[in-house]
Amino acid sequence: MSALGRPHLHLREAGSTNARARELAGAGAPHGTLVTASFQASGRGRQGRSWEAPPGQALLMSLVLREPSDLLPLAAGVAVARACGPEAQVKWPNDVVLTGPEGGLLKLAGILAEGRPQEGWAVLGIGLNVAVEIDELPAELHGSAATLGLPAAELPAVRERVLAELEAVLALPDAELLEAWRGRDALLGRPVDTGEVAGVAAGVDGVGRLVVELEGGGRTALDAGEVHLGSG
Repeated sequence: MSALGRPHLHLREAGSTNARARELAGAGAPHGTLVTASFQASGRGRQGRSWEAPPGQALLMSLVLREPSDLLPLAAGVAVARACGPEAQVKWPNDVVLTGPEGGLLKLAGILAEGRPQEGWAVLGIGLNVAVEIDELPAELHGSAATLGLPAAELPAVRERVLAELEAVLALPDAELLEAWRGRDALLGRPVDTGEVAGVAAGVDGVGRLVVELEGGGRTALDAGEVHLGSG
């Protein structure tokens, strides 16, 4: 059993597990403190996007981590993908995906890391579709979401797998973590387009940036942003 996830606060409903975990972190909650919820009214992803899932069908969790790694979002992606099985891949910078029947990437989980480096803590939020029925999601998500398709009763077991994998991955040297990411990199070799940069994804560099081989030659590295599959 992982040392992460203790103490554990479970809420039937929360505005956002990350928000509650940030409050606890600011009040001195110890490393590994876990907040989960059966339902989030205001779950958030990166860039303020909402995370939607029917009550009791998704793993909705946030962890307080002290002295977090600079590569925390990548570590979390690798850990969640490992917990989900060999077909799960990571999509830079913060998604876990499955490949759809037509080759597209379907979002299985989202990750949101927030923190106060000056105070030595971060909050890691994870939303994972465990028992979600895709047709119960908003219509605009039907062609872009994935689910493990497990019974809701499996949520605690999935949570423990995620925590155990996260503990193991966070203990890896950076070089091994980056190699583990590259082994599950869903974007590698695919055409990508950010709206400002277009090219072919060439993996991540030593600090976790996405490397893109540009259409006109040369390479660039992206710190963050939204990446879409190109048409190449």
